[in-house]
Amino acid sequence: MQTSSMQQAMAARVERGELPGIVTLVARGDDVRVEVIGTTAVGGAVPMRRDTVFRIASLTKPMLAAVTMILVEDDVIDLEEPVHRLLPELAGQRVLARVDGPLDETVPARRPVTVEDLLTFRNGFGALTEPTFDPPFPIVRAAEELRLVLGAPEPRTPHDPQEWIRRFGTLPLMYQPGERWLYNVGSLVLGVLLARAARQPLGDLLRERLFEPLGMSETGFWLPPERAAQLPTPYLIDAATGKLTEQTSEGWGVPPVFPSGAGGLVSTVDDFHVFARMLLKRGVHGGTRLLSEQSVQLMTTNRLTPEQVAGGGAILSGSGWGFGMGVALTPEPPATRPGQYGWSGGFGTTWFNDPHEDLIAIAMTQVGDFLWNGARAEFQRAAYS
Repeated sequence: MQTSSMQQAMAARVERGELPGIVTLVARGDDVRVEVIGTTAVGGAVPMRRDTVFRIASLTKPMLAAVTMILVEDDVIDLEEPVHRLLPELAGQRVLARVDGPLDETVPARRPVTVEDLLTFRNGFGALTEPTFDPPFPIVRAAEELRLVLGAPEPRTPHDPQEWIRRFGTLPLMYQPGERWLYNVGSLVLGVLLARAARQPLGDLLRERLFEPLGMSETGFWLPPERAAQLPTPYLIDAATGKLTEQTSEGWGVPPVFPSGAGGLVSTVDDFHVFARMLLKRGVHGGTRLLSEQSVQLMTTNRLTPEQVAGGGAILSGSGWGFGMGVALTPEPPATRPGQYGWSGGFGTTWFNDPHEDLIAIAMTQVGDFLWNGARAEFQRAAYS
């Protein structure tokens, strides 16, 4: 059998020690090609498999957005409604006079934060990237002291959703609602809001409205202990040595206290492919419509102004943002084309759809540097070959 360019490219990275293993899926229409390379741990004997379960981190966000639109279509929530209708803990939040200033120097919010603000990450609170990631501003320190865990998916917050939203509501916003794109926190708040709206835990809502209709049996917020023990080991590359360094990752064998709509799911390439295919088919799965075409269009079309895109810094890297996912705006041949949409997860997972090519591309590993060291870009190029 002829070796594919995808297999050659990813196998070379495994051989160089950049990854212990990886699973990729590239689909054009009904032609689905999966490459399975390497092992689940450095020096390990357990091979990667097509059904290996991965921590998918921020690939959780587009699925949360899809469930949001299902509830919008059911008239359970409205995109333009203030979030404090369902989250009264957030009523009356004020806005910092300046983002690096003291917490007691605030101004009134010009308007309420809406559900759409949460989806587009223009809710006035999120990851700060200037002058550094998580700069030592009073607002950043206050969130850390409250143990809200607003950035990385681990370590997890110890608070349940009700206590978490209560604590979050004691903080002022960083910016006016609608003013800037700020990463991650919108999905954390949105997960709490959806559970309140549906009157059920977020995990149950996702399972009943999305995972079960799509047949995504391997996707959820936790795994049985014996399955959790089989999760691939997460790594980062040590900058000094260039070697993979194992990262601590615990708690996947029990239901989380706070199910994170920003980054808390595990899944497989085949499960995520079903979700991605539903979006590519404009909301239809197996002849059944799960989302309206209008909802999919809203999710996969840029909602940001040019100034907000520019303010997204290294996280957006010039892409736009729809609902829960990035949207390509400018061509970077041969891997990026306007109209592509998708996102990546910090543990080392990435996905994009190209509607013009009927193309879906998914890669799953557990090396976070996969996203930044050129490997993701090489994967994207190979997906078109």
